[in-house]
Amino acid sequence: MNRPWWSESSRPLPVEGGLKARSTRGAIGQTWWSGRFIAVLESIIVGGRLERGRNYARRGQVISLDVGPGMVSALVQGSRFQPYRVRVGLTAFGKPEWARLERALAESAWYSAKLLAGEMPEDIEEVFGQLGLTLFPASSAELAMECSCPDWQVPCKHIAAVFYLLAETFDDDPFAILAWRGRDREELLASLHALRAAMSSPAAPGAEAGPGSAPGAGAVTGAGAVTGAGAVTGAGAVAGPPAGVPLADCLSSYFTMPAPLPVTRPAATSSAALLAQLPEVHIVVRGHPLTELLHPAYLAFGEQPGVLAEPSGPSAEPSGPSGEPDGDDP
Repeated sequence: MNRPWWSESSRPLPVEGGLKARSTRGAIGQTWWSGRFIAVLESIIVGGRLERGRNYARRGQVISLDVGPGMVSALVQGSRFQPYRVRVGLTAFGKPEWARLERALAESAWYSAKLLAGEMPEDIEEVFGQLGLTLFPASSAELAMECSCPDWQVPCKHIAAVFYLLAETFDDDPFAILAWRGRDREELLASLHALRAAMSSPAAPGAEAGPGSAPGAGAVTGAGAVTGAGAVTGAGAVAGPPAGVPLADCLSSYFTMPAPLPVTRPAATSSAALLAQLPEVHIVVRGHPLTELLHPAYLAFGEQPGVLAEPSGPSAEPSGPSGEPDGDDP
């Protein structure tokens, strides 16, 4: 005689290789963020289902657990041969919400450093709250829970077991919480890297420009347009170096001097300064050093340069009877 389903034993079938909670007694969850999640769970599940769900988690009755945007899916082995399908839904944020969140997180070096190091900042919930968003569900109204078991009460012990295993998943990888909200680890970190790099650039969008500032290399000149070599000039377009005249077309003028160079002359100095450059001369004439006697003669040479620079040879100017050049005296 077959017994009805409600008289079957409540002892779950054993699972080989199931997911077991690391905690064998006491609280489950070691970090503040998993503790926050467990607090939500324990506020919406009361009575023996909470304890039985904890026992299911520690016995390894959860066969699989997957976290995706807006949905946690799991298989839990109960007392029946067929495992129960458990799903827990949570609203995933869209692109506009995540764009605002990523901008707010990137603007703080503290949040960025923590997240890029794989840690969850302790006050990250404040960032969500300032934007009118929540990281953790605040009540059961924010969760869509279902289980294929015959228990009419929701959440059941199978859902509770999934919650406890999910808390330990958050311990191992805090980014799983953000993935549940719609942003996986790689995409979030890539966005933070890009935003931080843009903010540290002098030409970063939103950077304050002083009065009268003019665009330079890499400067913002319009809505999202950035000028400069290799800079963004359109929506996602990267421009190369500015075009110029090919060298082959300007060889005739390339080496031409654009303007005459100014003619410079050496500074005028006294011809007697040459005596100061001579080594010390120990010659005395009638009680006077030789250099002192030569000084007037060197000054005279400087006043009459024509005497020393008189041309000679066939190209010389014709001389008069006195041997001096024709023309006015210098």
